[in-house]
Amino acid sequence: MIKSIKIALAGMLAVPVLALGVSVLAPVAAPVSAQQTIEGGLDAANPGGNVPQDLTGTDGIFKTIVNILLFIIGAIAVIMLIIGGIRYTISGGDSSAVTGAKNTILYAIIGIVVALLAYAIVNFVVDGILL
Repeated sequence: MIKSIKIALAGMLAVPVLALGVSVLAPVAAPVSAQQTIEGGLDAANPGGNVPQDLTGTDGIFKTIVNILLFIIGAIAVIMLIIGGIRYTISGGDSSAVTGAKNTILYAIIGIVVALLAYAIVNFVVDGILL
């Protein structure tokens, strides 16, 4: 038992030592220039400059698709909230039915919150990329 604990501790101590060794031997990164940004990387990937602007713009395809998917997720969550309310109403006092209905309502509310947060995060990130 003690031997296995010693082996486990040695293994856990070996990970930081190996990570430190790799970081010491790694080459030093060059300072960030104007071309080492996300937009610079996009320009470098397509030097001809024929990337359509509607791909990454504020009304771009990426943002439109994400917004549509998040709208669908939010709509499904609202529908599940309504279904949970109906299940709660028609439970008739049965404790297992009431618990199931409350869980449906709880998960629907969590889904709505997640959809709203995802919408805000995606819009923040896409707008941040464009700056």
